[in-house]
Amino acid sequence: MGQYNLNDYNLWTALVTPFKKDLTVDWDSLKSLVKEQEEASNALLILGSTGEALNIGLETRKKIIEFVIDLSPKVPIMAGVGGHNLEEQKNWVSWLETKSIDAYLMVVPIYAKPGAQGQYHWFKSLMDKVSRPVMLYNVPGRTGKELEVSALENLKDHTNFWALKEASGDVNKFKAYLKASGNGKVYCGDDGLFPSFADAGSCGLVSVASNTWPKQTALYVKKSLDKSLEEAKMWEAAANSLFIASNPVPAKRLLKLEHRISSDALMPPLSSMDLDSNTDILAANTNVNEWFKKYSN
Repeated sequence: MGQYNLNDYNLWTALVTPFKKDLTVDWDSLKSLVKEQEEASNALLILGSTGEALNIGLETRKKIIEFVIDLSPKVPIMAGVGGHNLEEQKNWVSWLETKSIDAYLMVVPIYAKPGAQGQYHWFKSLMDKVSRPVMLYNVPGRTGKELEVSALENLKDHTNFWALKEASGDVNKFKAYLKASGNGKVYCGDDGLFPSFADAGSCGLVSVASNTWPKQTALYVKKSLDKSLEEAKMWEAAANSLFIASNPVPAKRLLKLEHRISSDALMPPLSSMDLDSNTDILAANTNVNEWFKKYSN
């Protein structure tokens, strides 16, 4: 805990949670996925929306956190915090505080659509209970409500505020959040849009694509940040292929096709049957791997 400078990591992988067909956690596959990310030097986000956190019971979530910590990966670990019941989330972060977590990802409350004051109270109540850096998370496509700029302005000086993950998909909104965040960092939450967000001042990416392409996405981020990226449109198309069904349905399918997880099972209400064709993800996989072979030397 506290052994990492989080700002040294410009790529965080929002890790999938692999399940067996009986919907128990596939611990062997989870170990392998963590190892892949560690070898690519990608920081880890455990139990975010890509990790299906809201669909997984509390005791299983605790076991996942403990399992990943016990693997002692040589990269920082961030844990997802989110829902709509404040007391439940207070209890969750209080438990996480007893573990060797390096940071928290705290999402705008889901479903309830709180305004600026409601958001401020929610985040401050949780941030007051923790001792590690907090990345706030704006993802209106999932929560139904975007982070209010005024709420961010009121939170930017909190001791534990570190960063924002911005996944509205709108570069102009990103610029407003960047201005409102003071000294905080702003990460892009949309894989395919990262080059334009990097041009606008984003410091890094919280990624779905790095599940399927760990080292490839790391190079994509590096090249986007140093303005040397070639074939940005290919990357945008590849990233979009991972969202042709609800995330993480396509990512899990590709990982299963590559035998990197044992099953593409998802926790209900998600279903792998919502992806009826592998054509797009396989084409994207070929294109990304050819790009990596071309530019990684």
